[in-house]
Amino acid sequence: MHSEKEVERAITQYADMIRRLCMVHLKNRADTEDIFQTVFMKYVLYSHVFESAEHEKAWFIRVTINACKDLLKNFFRRRTVSLEDLLERPAEIPPDYRDVLEAVLSLPQKYRDVVYLHYYEDYTAPQISRILDKNINTIYTLLHRSKQMLREKLGGDEYGW
Repeated sequence: MHSEKEVERAITQYADMIRRLCMVHLKNRADTEDIFQTVFMKYVLYSHVFESAEHEKAWFIRVTINACKDLLKNFFRRRTVSLEDLLERPAEIPPDYRDVLEAVLSLPQKYRDVVYLHYYEDYTAPQISRILDKNINTIYTLLHRSKQMLREKLGGDEYGW
């Protein structure tokens, strides 16, 4: 079990990353906050010592992704529609980035994960391979295919894909 100081440090250090990762998976603020709390509750109760800061960060990513997947598999969630999906709200992000974000969010989940970890968290393919427990060549293939899909959706090389 982690101390209050350790939990506060972890929240300060990983909160933004966990929220972004949840939003990429869930596309819903309320569910994001639920998963955020779940992840940190698991951290509080986790009794093992991390080997390094990278090991701790990878643990947070893995636990967050798994919690998101579990929520998405939930029977109730599959049978309901989010209020956010029903309400038309003005965009909260600059229009320049909206196209890119929509294109990334429209990718199948396996591509979204690698794109997020590579482009937003600056992980290398070997690191992503270890985090997602997938073959490194699979990660390279997923990155390559996601770039192709994004290039097609966004219409060329304008965004550096």
